[in-house]
Amino acid sequence: MAPWRGRPHGFVVRPYILTGGRTEPSHRELALETLVSATTSGIEAIRMLEHEEAAIVRLCETYQSVAEIAAHVGIPLGVARVLVSDLASAGHVRLHRPPTTSERPDGQLLRRVLHGLRSA
Repeated sequence: MAPWRGRPHGFVVRPYILTGGRTEPSHRELALETLVSATTSGIEAIRMLEHEEAAIVRLCETYQSVAEIAAHVGIPLGVARVLVSDLASAGHVRLHRPPTTSERPDGQLLRRVLHGLRSA
């Protein structure tokens, strides 16, 4: 159940409470497709983290995108971006940014690979 919805005993946590009222991540370039992985220190710190933060670190023992984290943990995307950014600043997760345009293979190469796959 999502943390901001009604819980069995009537307890409700609003999304802004999870982020201390913040709506922007400290890592402003944090894209939805950014891959996130847990660090050793993050895994060791799980018991000391808040519930949602611990869930994010556990989930990121395998690479997850920010969008996937939001969906799996059941929190709004904006909240996920802020929490992931906080965890990255604390060294509990590592951000693997998508390649920039100059780092991506050119279209011609991709077309040749696709043609080769279709021919096989």
